[in-house]
Amino acid sequence: IHAPILRFAMHHKLAVLGFAASVLLVAFGMIAPRLGSEFVPRLSEGAIAIGIVRLAGTDLDESIRYNTEMERVILERFPDEVENVWSRIGTAEVATDPMGLELTDMFVTLKPRSGWKQAKTQAELTTRLDQVLRDLPAQRLAYSQPIEMRMNEMVSGVRSDLGVKLFGDDFDLLVKKGAEIAAVLSSIDGAADVNLEQITGQPMLQIRVDQAEIARYGLSAQTVLDLVESIGSKPVGEVIEGQLVFPLIVRLPESVRSSVAAIEDMLVATPTGERIPLSRLASVEIVEGPSTITREWSQRRITITANVRGRDLGSFVAEARTKIDELPLPSARYRVEYGGQFENLLRARSRLMIVVPISLLLIFALLYLTYRNVVDALRVFTGIPFAWVGGLIALWLRDMPFSISAGIGFIAMSGVAVLDDMILVSTIRQLRQRGLSLDEAVTQAAITRLRPVLMTTLVASLGFLPMALSDGTGSEVQRPLATVVIGGVLGAMVMSLLVLRVLYVVFNVKLQAPVSRRCFQFSDSPEFSRSE
Repeated sequence: IHAPILRFAMHHKLAVLGFAASVLLVAFGMIAPRLGSEFVPRLSEGAIAIGIVRLAGTDLDESIRYNTEMERVILERFPDEVENVWSRIGTAEVATDPMGLELTDMFVTLKPRSGWKQAKTQAELTTRLDQVLRDLPAQRLAYSQPIEMRMNEMVSGVRSDLGVKLFGDDFDLLVKKGAEIAAVLSSIDGAADVNLEQITGQPMLQIRVDQAEIARYGLSAQTVLDLVESIGSKPVGEVIEGQLVFPLIVRLPESVRSSVAAIEDMLVATPTGERIPLSRLASVEIVEGPSTITREWSQRRITITANVRGRDLGSFVAEARTKIDELPLPSARYRVEYGGQFENLLRARSRLMIVVPISLLLIFALLYLTYRNVVDALRVFTGIPFAWVGGLIALWLRDMPFSISAGIGFIAMSGVAVLDDMILVSTIRQLRQRGLSLDEAVTQAAITRLRPVLMTTLVASLGFLPMALSDGTGSEVQRPLATVVIGGVLGAMVMSLLVLRVLYVVFNVKLQAPVSRRCFQFSDSPEFSRSE
């Protein structure tokens, strides 16, 4: 089969080169942009972390009641999938990640996947779990995994795949624009668990002093504010016990502090000795105030988080940025930043843009040191783009986005891809030194070195095949790397068997230096001859 194909390629050189150029254009111009991108494939940790947000001001007893009901529902609806469930409600104020009592982290430990009945993958189980829990009232849910959630939070301060940070000064305006951004994210295909950071909804007691009234009674605002301060707590002195000093705090009884009517009936003494109810001097009401005020670099911010399901992170963020940029912001002091997993992806992508060119430069330098000929080094080096084509097609066929593990696979495969071409070019040069014509040397090298080329390709492909097909722990990271290497060595093999021969003939130049026998000593060994 190989000989007729080779003869056809040698007789239709321009057609072969045109076809090769078309393959490169299609792969890099059409397939690569459609692959999408993500930081690393999502690992299956065998557990699900559910972030629960309830109304601000929810007390501990209410949170416990809600959590107990959720845990019961999960264990009853998914007996074959869920091992156990436990929750953490709030954290201490001195903790590294303080949370109020309205915030809960629920952790669901899963059983071995072989016994699952309602789902085949963890992503599918998460979707089924969300369908069940969404029916429970007065809460917002966000799904992640324990280790993934902590890593995202430590690196970028955002637990989700994407965090849109809106910075500004006006609190109410931040909430309004944040809601608009959340609506934009929810409208994008692939968006899941879109949540606006809960910074409002905390009930607050607001007392506004009527300046005209207190002036009529000859009172100062400080007199009224001293009484108001006693509603909470007012330091009046210190208590000393030995060497210990304790502050002495005075505050009104609970029966007064918990009732707006009782507060309005509090009496304020005037300079004339008259006692006036507080309601005549100030307005007393319960209003909705901020529950959390978050700052970053001394500037107020609000965060809108979202997870991505059924779509790659890179294309989702690109669409989100386009739509969010269309939203008008009040002034230049309001700005938008992006964090979460996307932030990690940007860092890794910038590093790859440095590492990949350096790797290719080192490969070319080694090829030049081997051949002492720029043209031959370039001929062998041309196998790398075709190997990349094979890797891109393999990712596209398996519906895998480009990730950091795939990028490492492209770097590793670039070195493997030149091995076949080195075997062929070294053989062609040796045959040319023996006096064979160019066409005869190319044809004979292609036929006699077919078996070594196939062996090199099969060894690399079969070695990575278990990684490409694995579904065990950590296989999500291994599969893209193995897929790229297998597709790349297959693409490099096709290139070395057909295109390289044509390139050698079309762009032939006279050898500029004799071949170092030390570099190709293996080709004359008896063991190598027997492999033919």
